[in-house]
Amino acid sequence: MGRGQENLSLKRKRPDGKTPAQNLSDTERKVYECIRSKKDMGIFQGDIKKETSLIDSLIKKSLKFLLDHNLIKEFSHYQNKGKKYFMAVEFEPSAEVTGGAWYSNGALDMDFIAAVKVSCLMCIKQLKVATVEGIAEFFDKTHVFHNKCFSEKIGEIVQTLVLDNEVMEVKSTAMGEYAGIPFGALCYKLVKKQGGVPRGGVDFDSLRRLPSDTRVHA
Repeated sequence: MGRGQENLSLKRKRPDGKTPAQNLSDTERKVYECIRSKKDMGIFQGDIKKETSLIDSLIKKSLKFLLDHNLIKEFSHYQNKGKKYFMAVEFEPSAEVTGGAWYSNGALDMDFIAAVKVSCLMCIKQLKVATVEGIAEFFDKTHVFHNKCFSEKIGEIVQTLVLDNEVMEVKSTAMGEYAGIPFGALCYKLVKKQGGVPRGGVDFDSLRRLPSDTRVHA
């Protein structure tokens, strides 16, 4: 494509009061629709070229316009941190591309994981004995985390606590401290050596102030 063709393909109608998406050139619209079609999975810049058959310079100019007008956003894929991925602004990256609740900006969020570990330990101390579902429900009721805590995510953390010998797995007898928990259900109790869990009552107000406590996602 010659320079004349390139300039022609980027020509845009004069603003007419419509939204930026309605004032796109043919090339910008092609790039935008390609990105938007991927929804919450987003798309790698190199794949935009494959799907649109546009040259690099046109794709770069279109991406810049779309970013500047807040029609798309750039995000990090946790498995391909060095590559540029794009998504329409109305979508949020799925767990498949972000790595899930334990990742932030494509990197494992160690501070958040540590905070959730402490929260689980404090919750088990408060409940004496708890199932994974019970811990997640307790977090939901006490609003320790702003978003709903799903059991599978809490289960991942509890398993690391078992491996770290912080908590032990036990089976419910449905009697005594296990009352209300179905017989044979897998439960968790603190290991006797606990020294890292605060003594006395659980200060859930302090947990609510954790800087990462809004990043538990579905």
